[in-house]
Amino acid sequence: MFNFLNRLCLVCFCLLLLCFDVSLCLSDSLRDFTSCVHSHKIKNFTTFPYNEHDKSSVNNYYQILNFSLQNLRYAEPKIPKPIAIVLPESLDQLQKSVACSREASLEIRVRGGGHSYEGTSSVADEGTLFVIIDMMNLNHVSVDMETETAWVEGGATLGETYYAISQASSVHGFSAGSSPTVGVGGHIGGGGVGLMSRKYGLAADNVVDALLVDANGQLLDKETMGEDVFWAIRGGGGGLWGIVYAWKIKMLKVPQVVTSFIVSRTGTKSNVAKLVHKWQYVAPNLEDEFYLSCFVGAGLPGAKTIGLSASFNGLYLGSRDSAISILNHAFPELGVVEEECRELSWIESMIFFSGLGDGALVPDLKNRYLQNKPFLKSKSDFVRNHVPLVGIGTALDILEKEPRGFVLLEPYGGGMDSICSESIAFPHRSGNLFSILYMIDWNEADNDKSSDYIDWIRGLYASMTPFVSSGPRAAYVNYMDFDLGVMEKISNVASPRDAVDKAKVWGEKYFLSNYYRLVRAKTQIDPSNVFTNEQGIPPMPFTSSNAKPQCT
Repeated sequence: MFNFLNRLCLVCFCLLLLCFDVSLCLSDSLRDFTSCVHSHKIKNFTTFPYNEHDKSSVNNYYQILNFSLQNLRYAEPKIPKPIAIVLPESLDQLQKSVACSREASLEIRVRGGGHSYEGTSSVADEGTLFVIIDMMNLNHVSVDMETETAWVEGGATLGETYYAISQASSVHGFSAGSSPTVGVGGHIGGGGVGLMSRKYGLAADNVVDALLVDANGQLLDKETMGEDVFWAIRGGGGGLWGIVYAWKIKMLKVPQVVTSFIVSRTGTKSNVAKLVHKWQYVAPNLEDEFYLSCFVGAGLPGAKTIGLSASFNGLYLGSRDSAISILNHAFPELGVVEEECRELSWIESMIFFSGLGDGALVPDLKNRYLQNKPFLKSKSDFVRNHVPLVGIGTALDILEKEPRGFVLLEPYGGGMDSICSESIAFPHRSGNLFSILYMIDWNEADNDKSSDYIDWIRGLYASMTPFVSSGPRAAYVNYMDFDLGVMEKISNVASPRDAVDKAKVWGEKYFLSNYYRLVRAKTQIDPSNVFTNEQGIPPMPFTSSNAKPQCT
């Protein structure tokens, strides 16, 4: 009898351990979630197809999962998958989706365009039960010409937003990025650098109100969410504060005609280095209406010869004659000529820089599906002092060896210098000459070399250490980089203070001195840390001594 009881206890203990295995425990969570969404008449959702023989369920699940998953590194079979994906079609369904996720004790991932470079809108830690709330059906854009504002639902893409504005006005635009499939929610959530940032600031600088669904399913506007939270959702990182149901954005005046060009310059390594070296003295100091970025690599599309080249993308809010005159004075080495420049409307310029290809039309901006999805890894930097020729040469030596890699240099200065670094959560303002995006991408056929590609980009990043910002070495949260550190599960952290200190490792790189105000905002809006990811902002109660900085 004693041996039997011992064996019975052992079996019970083993079953208890097995219950903590995700594959066995998720049935309760899945049942609770499914029951909840059914009770609220939410029909547009799918669950993980545990019956692999049910081909219809398998196809439906993976079609929805992968449609907006843009970095194929996170589509691989070994990557954890959500137990459910829900696509709310109304504000009420969005609120109920949050409630059902919490009722089933599921972590929430919020997905708009799916362009998170580290997959944080589509994946979670191993062993974590989670649901994706995909916002793609909440993509309506309502333009009000009388107030020159627009309400943009959180699931809209940049392309859908630009299209809606263009249908209402030929002399209004919005300051945001060039990729039309990027989701507005995440883009604004991290700040939103774009082609008109030097004139009008970031996308987040031009948000005048927002509607936020918090962890309790309540709908909050600018006033009811409070000053700290409204400050935090603009540039403090997407998916951490709740779910932004809609942003109210300020539309911006643009001329009837703008000038756009993409010119590639090849030659010896020395010649490319000299052009890039001169660019950093020119681009941040051009008039505010001029954006001039620089791509550098050994395999850039459009290059006329094999080898290193620099490609310069220019948008000028004015005529071609004025643009060429300005460049000939400030950057004669570039040698831009009339035939390389195109006079377009603002919306046509968005198509020009969109990557949609020749023949694309304005309605094509609404296409949410990203063609030719890559596997990719990226990193970022900010540069506050001019990089000497030796530093540029060092980078070119590394770039020359890997045609799949490139860097994008984006100019700051102009209007960005006049915006206080504490005005919103995004802090990278005055004193920055330009930012660097390092990127390498590859296709499925070369995925067995992925570790080599990632080692390569880490080596390039390390080589630039002496030439970029320091104390801390700053980074852009929309170019998320897990190499900077990742969050342990809160349950594994000794105290809230320890969690805040651990998150500071990347938090201060993304947000500089704004980090602790973000912690306070997180504590106010989401003290239970319902909305989180691997580089989240943890909550922790603050004393009155933690005063927020003031812009002057």
